[in-house]
Amino acid sequence: MSRRWWLLGGALLTAALVPLLLGGSGLFERLQRFPIDLLLVMLGMITLGWFLNALRLRLLVGWRRLTQPRALGIVIATEFAICATPGGAGGPLTMMALLRRRGIAAAQGTATYAVEQLSDLLFFACALIGVLIYAVTHSLNSYIASLLGFSAALLAGLIVLLALLGRFHRQVFLFNGWLIDRVGVRAHRRLSWARKMLSFRNALLECFRLPWAVLLGVFVLTTLHWLLRYSVLYFTLQGLGSQLAWAWTFIVQLLSLTAGQLSLLPGGAGSAELASAALLAPLVGKPTAAAAILIWRFVTYYFYLIAGAPLFLHLAGRPLLNRLVRARSS
Repeated sequence: MSRRWWLLGGALLTAALVPLLLGGSGLFERLQRFPIDLLLVMLGMITLGWFLNALRLRLLVGWRRLTQPRALGIVIATEFAICATPGGAGGPLTMMALLRRRGIAAAQGTATYAVEQLSDLLFFACALIGVLIYAVTHSLNSYIASLLGFSAALLAGLIVLLALLGRFHRQVFLFNGWLIDRVGVRAHRRLSWARKMLSFRNALLECFRLPWAVLLGVFVLTTLHWLLRYSVLYFTLQGLGSQLAWAWTFIVQLLSLTAGQLSLLPGGAGSAELASAALLAPLVGKPTAAAAILIWRFVTYYFYLIAGAPLFLHLAGRPLLNRLVRARSS
């Protein structure tokens, strides 16, 4: 087995060990008492979220250019690539490659992915504002207040960074050109890179020029998808007999998944579990936190790998998978 597959396997093993070590002997008893019908409902919520994202993709690239089954396959395969590659870097490459096979230019495919990410960021900003409003009307202990403050600072910093990037994108392009010239990249490769960047910028502007009704529909679908996905931990805790407000489960998931992305491990495996254990255990206790993490990650991570792997191999093929993982682990 090559080094890139050992990396993924080690990350998955670490992800499984964290809740096992945290929960101790009481973990399996709690898992056995968890309602199976609730687990099936949560898996249905994830599937419905994929269906909504497929609708969002069709709105962005053109309703008639993709059928719903084809768009759904692209969404699930892209989610698999995000979960299977370090830092989720395989996601945009997979979407670009699959859309290109449907006659959609690479620049438009990449711009579509970027608009989806910006729509996600807008949702998180709005959701965090709602959580802040909820916090004002409820008494907070110092622990939850610190989590809320850190989340707000993190999201605000990201928004400011993206705003600066949008405002000074030409200067960034010029700096990149100067940088790759200094490292000795050949002139024809610099020209090719510049053309790709300009094509991406133009495709991104075309996405923003879509009718307001389409953009509003994209945001509504984004909101519904993330509400479904970020309710999984809340329902998991409910099934384990723990009462924790949805707002606090949102903060725990936001910080845990951010830590997972920053670790650059495939799907944040291991690091997301460690972060969620540190954040959730003081709120609900170690045994409940361990069981909740195991169920939550199964629904929102392992299920993505199980359902996405055959679709990815069918739509993209094994060569693209090997190229994605090899490129990010080299």
